[in-house]
Amino acid sequence: MSVHPSAVIAPGARVPASCTVGPFSTIGPEAVLGEDCTLISHVVIEGRTRMGARNVIYPFTSVGVAPQDLKYKGEPTATEIGDGNTIRECVTISRGTVGGGGITRIGSNCLLMTCAHIGHDSIVGDHCILANAATLAGHVVIEDHVTLGAFCPVHQHCTVGRYAFVGGGTIVTQDVLPFSLTSSRRENKAFGINKIGLERRGFSPARLRTLQRAFRLLLSSKMNTTQALERLRALKADGAAGEDVALLVEFIERSQRGVIK
Repeated sequence: MSVHPSAVIAPGARVPASCTVGPFSTIGPEAVLGEDCTLISHVVIEGRTRMGARNVIYPFTSVGVAPQDLKYKGEPTATEIGDGNTIRECVTISRGTVGGGGITRIGSNCLLMTCAHIGHDSIVGDHCILANAATLAGHVVIEDHVTLGAFCPVHQHCTVGRYAFVGGGTIVTQDVLPFSLTSSRRENKAFGINKIGLERRGFSPARLRTLQRAFRLLLSSKMNTTQALERLRALKADGAAGEDVALLVEFIERSQRGVIK
């Protein structure tokens, strides 16, 4: 194991020999790291943190620290992180709370840019990008393949649907539709599908056309959301395109805070 002499690894911590622990990093006694993780320097890992393989963590990042919740009284809650994530400088990831399920979870192959914050009991899926200073309050759900622009705060209990792109500076106080391009000018607004991002993820022209039809019904018609949902359920599509529409309908139906249209 490559451990700098100034690093502190507490007795009880499980750190494989393939890991690199850089200068002035500290790893708490209940932490478990996967193979080939790299802590560049000044990284703090606390609490019941379980981390997968091949994660790279940059300086002044704190993982598994106590939640910023006045109700938290030191209960043994946890943080889980998947494989292949890049966590840049000054990111903060809080462990869970008893009232929120007890765990904060991040998936695999994510990029968390400088000063991003993952609040307690939040769940981040796979292949997500949180740009500089994107911040998740407690109990936020970020589904797979989401991109959050810089300086995006997300309100408690909001969900950002899969494949969504949220523009920089957008204050998210309601759920963000999956597949959508959502941004803020004078007010938050969904502008249609995240076409470029979906193309990069391998969506076929047929799937894109079906999603565009669905979003026109939802955003551009004069129907209210209930009426648009009825039309979406009747929208005929086969294969993956049909699954996309079904996912969109299901997301709206289970939203607790309403969706950004």
